[in-house]
Amino acid sequence: MPAKNRIMVVDDEEALRVVLSAELEGEGYQVTSAADGQDAINILTTKGFDLILLDIKMPNVDGFEVLKFVKDRWPKTKVVMLTGFADLKNAIESKKLGAEDFVSKPYDLVDLLTTVERVLTSA
Repeated sequence: MPAKNRIMVVDDEEALRVVLSAELEGEGYQVTSAADGQDAINILTTKGFDLILLDIKMPNVDGFEVLKFVKDRWPKTKVVMLTGFADLKNAIESKKLGAEDFVSKPYDLVDLLTTVERVLTSA
C-alpha cells in the first residue's frame, strides 16, 4: 500500500485543529498541525507536505502570507484555504495567490475530505 499523503493543518482555533487532525489521521493521512502562520512557516522549513489546509484569518502571520511563502518555495505543494469569512474577495485572492481550493467554515467534514482527496489526486 502506498504511503499516505502528508498534510499540515494550520488554524488558530485549537478545537478545530484537533478535530480535523484526528479525522484526517483516521483516514490514514500523516498529519502535522500548526497554531498560526508563524508556527506553520517554522515547521515548513524542516518538513515537506503534500497538502496544507490553511486558515486565512490568524494572528501574527495570516493565511495569505503563508500561502505566498509556500508557493514561492514549494510550488508543487497544494494548498486549500479555510475561512469563516466566506466571501468572494477571499476566494478570488486565494486563487490568485495559487491556492487549489477554498472551503468555508463551518465545513461539512465529508465535503472537506472529498476536497482533500480531489486536490491530492489532481495533477
